[in-house]
Amino acid sequence: MPHAIQIDTTGGPEVMQWVEVEIGEPGPGEARVRHEAVGLNYIDVYFRSGLYPQPMPAGLGMEGAGIVEAVGEGVTHIKPGDRIAYAGRPNGAYAQVRNMPAKLLLQLPDALSFEQGAAMMLQGLTVQYLFNRIHQLKKGDTIVLHAAAGGVGLIACQWARAMGVTVIGTVSTEQKAEIAKAHGCTHTVIAGSGQLIPKVKELTNGEGVSVVYDSVGKDTFTESLDCLAPLGLMVSFGNASGPVPPLELAQLSNRGSLKITRPTLMTFTERRPWLEEMGADLFNRVVSGDVVIPVNQRYALKDVAQAHRDLEGRKTTGSSILLP
Repeated sequence: MPHAIQIDTTGGPEVMQWVEVEIGEPGPGEARVRHEAVGLNYIDVYFRSGLYPQPMPAGLGMEGAGIVEAVGEGVTHIKPGDRIAYAGRPNGAYAQVRNMPAKLLLQLPDALSFEQGAAMMLQGLTVQYLFNRIHQLKKGDTIVLHAAAGGVGLIACQWARAMGVTVIGTVSTEQKAEIAKAHGCTHTVIAGSGQLIPKVKELTNGEGVSVVYDSVGKDTFTESLDCLAPLGLMVSFGNASGPVPPLELAQLSNRGSLKITRPTLMTFTERRPWLEEMGADLFNRVVSGDVVIPVNQRYALKDVAQAHRDLEGRKTTGSSILLP
């Protein structure tokens, strides 16, 4: 029987169990996928820890790539034998085989490997909607990007470079600063050094930036607001340091009529036409070479607890994948 990772309760990495699972035939609108690679993302930590609640027992993982083994009634856009990649809920990608909603599956171009597919879908689609749908970036813009050497960060830096966008990125170490710069980050600042706001003011003639992309959360939220120009947009799309405390709206008006949004990729992946457009853009960026997917860590799926420890300990750069 195939295996999967399951949790019966929330907690630390130790709550994840390697168990046998029985996989039946796919139901209407479903497909059975055999994974060749599975993505590792910080949102998985949120579900494992209980920050994002879900019914128990539960699976984990929102991203993978593999081969379609069977399809259920009504599924016409894919067929058995197709190479696919996906990102989205329901959780359960930490598995050798799974049945899942077929509407999430995109055909993976032959030019891309399964490892690339598993490593880029959630992070790459996130960058696509952040740069094109939440805020339409254009050549000449300057942005602040937190965690610039992370999985989303390295893809975002490359994408921004291809668009002619200047990136002021925060990183946790000088080593990560070099990695971020190698992937297109224009300027780097060590997180928590107190240098971000002065650097932003210096590079923008005191104005601030039009948009901040912040996946860190609690530790960077106020600093992010202070980087914005009047009418600027704060995009809070993650909580790596913990959830943002309650916000008084007066903070936005007092800092120059700022705007704030808390988007999620799932809003976009649930709409098939949007997903297809976003996926096509992502695949084109990677196939063209504008964006290279840096798979810097590989773990056996059954060793996912160590992968989570490394991710939470900021020991990873770029993308990490799990191999079933």
